Amino acid sequence: MIPAPFEYELATSAGHALDLLAEHGDEAKLLAGGHSLLPMMKLRLAVPSVLIDIGQLTELSGIVIDGDDLVIGATTRHADVAGSELVRAEAPLLAWSAGQVGDPQIRHRGTIGGSLAHADPAADLPLALTALGGSMELTGPAGNRTVPVDDFFVGYFETAMEPDEMLTAVRIPRRPDEPWGYQKFTRRANDWAIVGVAAVAGRVALANMGSTPLRASAVEEALASGAAVAEAAALAAEGTEPGEDIHADQEYRQHLARVLTERALQHQTG
Repeated sequence: MIPAPFEYELATSAGHALDLLAEHGDEAKLLAGGHSLLPMMKLRLAVPSVLIDIGQLTELSGIVIDGDDLVIGATTRHADVAGSELVRAEAPLLAWSAGQVGDPQIRHRGTIGGSLAHADPAADLPLALTALGGSMELTGPAGNRTVPVDDFFVGYFETAMEPDEMLTAVRIPRRPDEPWGYQKFTRRANDWAIVGVAAVAGRVALANMGSTPLRASAVEEALASGAAVAEAAALAAEGTEPGEDIHADQEYRQHLARVLTERALQHQTG
């Protein structure tokens, strides 16, 4: 399908992008890699009147260490996250999950900020950030604020970001020596997860088990109390309300959550 007509603005700096957002209001959308937004526009599920291109803003890309955190600029490509020796050393779960996004073409164009702002509950990077306990740095007219990942995703394709704000960076606690596990069930290698599970440092996250990436709180509490992996994993579906589609009904997704959680916990790396 063809997107609805829109105007195009090329941002020359982060400040310029914020000015354009303020000028055009909630009718505007930020464009970085485009692999999340453009398919929605083609299906007319998103109909922005203005696209503000931030894909060339090098000030919003890069990977650095800041104290106990790994900081990744919002326009950093998936392929750069997956291939970064720094990310592999300090947050290997994140590097692995970035390498699972789509295919090489998507990974070389799509950005970490774009994926997180898109907030697809079946996507790899929101799942990984939820397990890692990361946070999002948001910038708007009132200045900068940091939102923990547990508060950032608020609904299907919906975040805590205001219309006049932009995601500028992602902060991830450094976990170089923590064992981690990552499992997802898909129809094809490049697909979104029918169900996904990520586990690290006592946190267990679920993909596509609700309207946002979810913490498997019952599993986390059981593990903290000394329960065996199989016993804890049996609680993975508690409190979840997964949707139903042609690929899986609710009962099957809940079954997958239990199976994949046990695998993620049993076969941890690191």
